[in-house]
Amino acid sequence: MSFNSLGLSDALLKAITQKGYTTPSPIQQKAIPPILEGKDVLASAQTGTGKTAGFTLPILQILSQGKQLSHRPIRALILTPTRELAAQILANIKEYSEFLDLNSAVIFGGVNQKPQVAQLRQGVDILVATPGRLIDLQNQGLITLSKVEILVLDEADRMLDMGFLRDIERVMKVLPPKRQNLMFSATFSRDIKKLAMGILNHPVQVEATPENTTVDAIIQKVFPSAKEKKTELVIKLITEGDWKQILVFTRTKQGANKLTESMISAGIKAAAIHGNKGQGARTKALAGFKNGSITALVATDIAARGLDIPLLPHVINFELPNIPEDYVHRIGRTGRAGANGEAISLFSPDETVFLRDIEKLIGIKLPKEQIKGFEPDPNASTEPIKQGQGRPQRQSAPRKPKPEAGGRTSNNSFGPRRPSNNNDRRSSK
Repeated sequence: MSFNSLGLSDALLKAITQKGYTTPSPIQQKAIPPILEGKDVLASAQTGTGKTAGFTLPILQILSQGKQLSHRPIRALILTPTRELAAQILANIKEYSEFLDLNSAVIFGGVNQKPQVAQLRQGVDILVATPGRLIDLQNQGLITLSKVEILVLDEADRMLDMGFLRDIERVMKVLPPKRQNLMFSATFSRDIKKLAMGILNHPVQVEATPENTTVDAIIQKVFPSAKEKKTELVIKLITEGDWKQILVFTRTKQGANKLTESMISAGIKAAAIHGNKGQGARTKALAGFKNGSITALVATDIAARGLDIPLLPHVINFELPNIPEDYVHRIGRTGRAGANGEAISLFSPDETVFLRDIEKLIGIKLPKEQIKGFEPDPNASTEPIKQGQGRPQRQSAPRKPKPEAGGRTSNNSFGPRRPSNNNDRRSSK
């Protein structure tokens, strides 16, 4: 199948060709046609499968063929959980809309709002936003959403994890009831399906890959290690392997800072990226990582969500994630665009329950390799680390009301928020 067969306009096909793309990815093949037909869509695809173009291309076509208003109100709203992902989506929109008369902009927290407001006043057809900044500007009367025709919730599962459920509810209240709704997520968790029930109307469900699977091109390994020796082990792997580009995941912001300092002391060019870092520092760290001046980027889950790093060879889980779906998101940073990748997880005995949950989710037993000198204490406790750093206590979800005609629930409930104790909560505001 080619992009020509998807019903896209000549202007979009010209932009696609200019970027060097010839064949749409599976998620693009499945999502673009129903979106062009004006249907609501619930789509699931692994990171790196081209899902951003899966919704930006048809949105651009729909808006370009619609009636243009002189003052250019916001007609499409794309909500994302993080600043980095928002900026990435805007970059894609601008590339694909090069030959169209459409204006686009991005707003997110952590920076001065004045330039963003100035751009909004000039007229914007497509707005990419993080929930916190969007609501701030809406509360100040600086933004109007009454003309929105298309709503996109991207990385919807992460928005729930970050505690944005209430913000999403507030945004829904100021949007026109008649609109097209698109929800994209890396996974179809129970919470995501419940959220979709309250927003989407008879959605077309699209999956490019089986739920919660990991890419075959990724070599996955588990290295058991004493907890106190993990930092030494990471440094050993990077230096002895002469690795040039590594993304390392920690569970907390403090852990990211501490590990980064140890790496720098060992002669490794490293930088941390998390919610406490200013936008300028985050942008600089990511740029340095991409151009090779930084070898190791140490990140928390939320800060790294949506990062587009082509041909990343190595991902290290310094600590296993407390939510098993996050393992899929983490290692999905490597093994992209047909390239091979390696995902290494450092495993201490108190993470036993995390490893078991991950293996259950992905349906495979991860191979363990013991490195001499880093063996964990055989008498170490296998109990999960205490609440506040470890696995959240899941609560039973309340029974969901049966949907009324039209697919919406009678009380417009958005479902329970998945609990999360990630220290980056609300980092995009």
